[in-house]
Amino acid sequence: MRTAVTVIVPTFNERDNVAELVARTATALAAYDAEILFVDDSTDETAAEVERVAADAPLPVRVIHRDDNTGGLGGAVVVGLRAASADLCIVMDGDLQHPPELLPALLRRHDEGEADVVAASRYIGGGDTSGLGTAVRFGVSRAATWLTRAMFPIRLARSTDPMTGFFLVDRRRLDLPSLKPQGFKILLEILARTDLRIAEIPMEFAERRHGTSKASLRQGATFVAHLARLRFGKMSLFALIGLIGALANLGIMWLLTATGVPYIWAAIIGAEVTIIGNFILQERFVFADMRTDARGLGGRFAASFTFNNVEAALRIPVMALMVESWHISSVLATGLSLIVAFFARFLFHSLVVYAPQRRRRTEPVGSEPKPDTAALRIIRAIDAEAMKPGEL
Repeated sequence: MRTAVTVIVPTFNERDNVAELVARTATALAAYDAEILFVDDSTDETAAEVERVAADAPLPVRVIHRDDNTGGLGGAVVVGLRAASADLCIVMDGDLQHPPELLPALLRRHDEGEADVVAASRYIGGGDTSGLGTAVRFGVSRAATWLTRAMFPIRLARSTDPMTGFFLVDRRRLDLPSLKPQGFKILLEILARTDLRIAEIPMEFAERRHGTSKASLRQGATFVAHLARLRFGKMSLFALIGLIGALANLGIMWLLTATGVPYIWAAIIGAEVTIIGNFILQERFVFADMRTDARGLGGRFAASFTFNNVEAALRIPVMALMVESWHISSVLATGLSLIVAFFARFLFHSLVVYAPQRRRRTEPVGSEPKPDTAALRIIRAIDAEAMKPGEL
C-alpha cells in the first residue's frame, strides 16, 4: 500500500503560485497516496484559483476558505491538521520558497524512524538561506532563531531551524486542542508544547516567485509576544503590559511634576490613566481566551478597576513613606512599588476577574462542590499560567 500523506498549504493572496505548486507537488509525490489541502485566508481570488486547478489536477486538491483568520497562518495550519485525510501531514508555504521536490526526502526521513517531526532546515549542512534576500532579513531570521533556542534550550536542542514553515508531522502525536498558535511560527508552537522527537533535512530556501512577503513589524511583534506566552504563559504578557503601563505611569508623573503638580497628585493621575489602559490591553492580549466563561465586560472592568484603585490607595502612601523616610526619588519609589504590586495584580485577575462564572452555573443542582481553597487556586494559577509549557 502506498503511504498516505496530506500536504497542508496555508495561503494569503498567493493566486499566481497555485498552479505551479500543484503541478510540482503532484510530480514529487507521484509514488504516494497524496492530497493537497489549501487553507486560504486570502482577500484575492486564491480560493477560486485552487478550485480551477483542482479540476484537472493529477491528485486530490481541496481548499478551505476562512473568513475569520483566527491565529493567522498558524491557526490555518491547525485547521488543516484537523481536516486532513491522512494522519501524516506536511506543512509548506504557498509562495514556492519551500521547494516541493523536497517532499519525498521528508517522507523518507520519517520512514527511517525515531522522529515524530521532520523539518526542512536552512541552517544545517547543505541548507541555503539565499531566498531570504537582504542581509537585514537574514540577520533578523538568525537573531530570532538564536533567541528562540535560548529560551527553550532543552526542547529545541535538536532543532537548528525552529522557525521553518516546511515540516512533516504525524497528526496522531499531537493534542490539537492544546495548540494556540499566533502568527507564522506553528512549528515553534508544536515543539514548545510537546516533547516530540525532531529530525532535520537540509533545505535550499528559494526566492519568491510571485506576490510579496508577509513579514512585517506587526508580525515581528506578534512573534515576540507569542514566544513570551509559550515560555512563561500569561504571566509574561501580563508583565509586558504592566511594564508598558509602568513606563506610561512614570512618564505621566514626570511630566506632571515637571509642570509643578505635587508628586502625590501626579502619582494618582498616572495610576488612573494606566489602570484603564492596562485593562484594555489585558482584555485583548492576555485574557482573551478566558472572557467567554467569565463575568460580563462591565463586571470585569469594575472588579479590575476597584482592585487596582485599592492597591494604588495602599501603594501610594507606601511610596510617599519611602520618599520621605528614605529620601529617594519619587519616580524610583513609584517604580519599586509597581514591581511589588505586579504579582498581586496577576493573581487577582487570573483567579477573580476572569474566573469561569458560567461553568459554575451549569453544574447539576444538588451536586457537592469540590474543595477549592484559595491556596489551591493560587497554586493552579501559577502552574497553569506561569509555567506552561516551561522548562526547569
